[in-house]
Amino acid sequence: MSRYSSWVLTVTLGFGLATTTGFAQQTADAVAPEAVTDTTTAYGGLSQAATDALILKGAGRPVEAQEWMVTAAHPLAVEAGARVLREGGTAADAMVAVQAVLGLVEPQSSGLGGGAFLVWYDANSGEVTTMDGRETAPLEATPTLFQTDDGEPMGFFDAVVGGRSVGTPGTPALMQAAHDKWGRSDWAGLFAEAIELAEGGFTVSPRLAELVLGDANRLGRFRATQEYFYPGGTPIVAGDTLANPDYANTLRLIAAHGAEAFYTGPIASDIVATVRTAAGNPGVLSAADLALYEVKERDPVCVPYRAHEVCGMGPPSSGALTVGQILGMLDSYDLAALGPDSAEAWRLIGDASRLAFADRGLYMADTDFVPMPTKGLVAPEYLAERRQLLSGDDALPEVAPGNPEWDHAMLLAPDESLELPSTSHISIVDSQGNALSMTTTIENGFGSRLFVRGFLLNNELTDFSFRTHADGRPIANRLEPGKRPRSSMAPTIVMTAGAPSLVIGSPGGSRIIGYVAQAIIAHVDWDMDVQQAVAMPHLVNRFGPFDIEAGTSAADLETALTELGFEVSVQGLNSGLHAIAVGDVLTGGADPRREGIALGE
Repeated sequence: MSRYSSWVLTVTLGFGLATTTGFAQQTADAVAPEAVTDTTTAYGGLSQAATDALILKGAGRPVEAQEWMVTAAHPLAVEAGARVLREGGTAADAMVAVQAVLGLVEPQSSGLGGGAFLVWYDANSGEVTTMDGRETAPLEATPTLFQTDDGEPMGFFDAVVGGRSVGTPGTPALMQAAHDKWGRSDWAGLFAEAIELAEGGFTVSPRLAELVLGDANRLGRFRATQEYFYPGGTPIVAGDTLANPDYANTLRLIAAHGAEAFYTGPIASDIVATVRTAAGNPGVLSAADLALYEVKERDPVCVPYRAHEVCGMGPPSSGALTVGQILGMLDSYDLAALGPDSAEAWRLIGDASRLAFADRGLYMADTDFVPMPTKGLVAPEYLAERRQLLSGDDALPEVAPGNPEWDHAMLLAPDESLELPSTSHISIVDSQGNALSMTTTIENGFGSRLFVRGFLLNNELTDFSFRTHADGRPIANRLEPGKRPRSSMAPTIVMTAGAPSLVIGSPGGSRIIGYVAQAIIAHVDWDMDVQQAVAMPHLVNRFGPFDIEAGTSAADLETALTELGFEVSVQGLNSGLHAIAVGDVLTGGADPRREGIALGE
């Protein structure tokens, strides 16, 4: 057995015991609020192909295809996307169908009430571009929205639960914008599966049931939310059939009239009323915020790594910049020779990540509001300078932000905002050769816990810093009206010789960055196939402590990393990586820690 397959065997056969820490054991910035569940569970109504894909995932093997492929966080959503691709639709078309179903069957993670970032490779032009569907702060929001009367930051969940944390949703507008630009299927038909499942009911999955049970106090704050997830006062359980006719009606309006039906009219009015009258914690979202919302097409951030270019979403996401910095600092090190069992390899990866996160905390925010050294942060000479800090033989005793070149002098203070992990990721390659990587979220599990017209509203505003200044200096990621909060979402397309070779992304809060960087290293340097790469045990370092995934072979490195000078924390780490490798054939991988699959033909 190779060193690579031993990693995968451990996590594939042992994951059911590995990270089921549950909601009660979380802290505010620790374990993802998405429990690990059995990947072979039947969800009801699956095709034979989807059932086979679940079995392949459980065996640690990728799915192969010739023409197209889609991978996402729930089999029913993947099947909806597969139908669109099978009928000749583009990756943008399939994304609309996938997202519509995810909002129903995985409501805790993403949906119409949230936002998303999308990276697109266009087969005709050969270009990569990105779309920013991130939520925006309401025009009535003030920089002190999340501060107490004495100017101190509110408690995190005091801020999250209710209307105060709700930003203007961007996902419906992004779905429409991507379809308008790259779609060719009939818009209305893309919602067929989601409407049918919402009306007739879908089988509640083990993870959704567990998360509902674990969040009873917060979900019970608001009547509509409680009535949906606790019908008759009893929590939904795995195997229940759960219908959502309100969601079906919402989708019918969007299918008939486009995303405008979400941002104006009765849906918009109900969203605003729900936010502004939320008992105990009302918000300031207005009809004007919804009517004015716009998706922004932006240039990608692309950073060389080995013989590849790693392309992703720039600000307001910190994902591509921080992943790019990590990989850029590691580019001259022979990680292939060290291998995934090497403490020295993880010392390099861990400290490169710490250095990148130091820059992230100081500089990165919405560039429409804050000047940022975007190019300087990934400039080869700057990465070479930061790389020199890795030349020792033990953990860096401390890290600090660097001084990248930029054209604006500004003294900033480091950010201290939390970003909790409840998100979802979609990767698609269509038969025309287009590729899509989209990470989509409502932020914390179940978002603001406000439920309206069949979907949950985000709590994205709590991704802003609760403080505006520190030591007299402004914080780049402070809250401002109309601003988009910084994110760690890192939808990524790895380009090789001008064409996609890997389409990848993950949920996981600020750990997304480490999950994505690690999977790219595993695939590029350690020659793992995509299923091995997304399944391998996690080791993530953001701010100093090395988080090691409990119950996996990664825990064998605890002593060695401690001896190198790291503080080590062995705990549950729950990513949701979904990846497609593009070569002579398409190969797809779905994270065994979640319920998703890959399908293709």
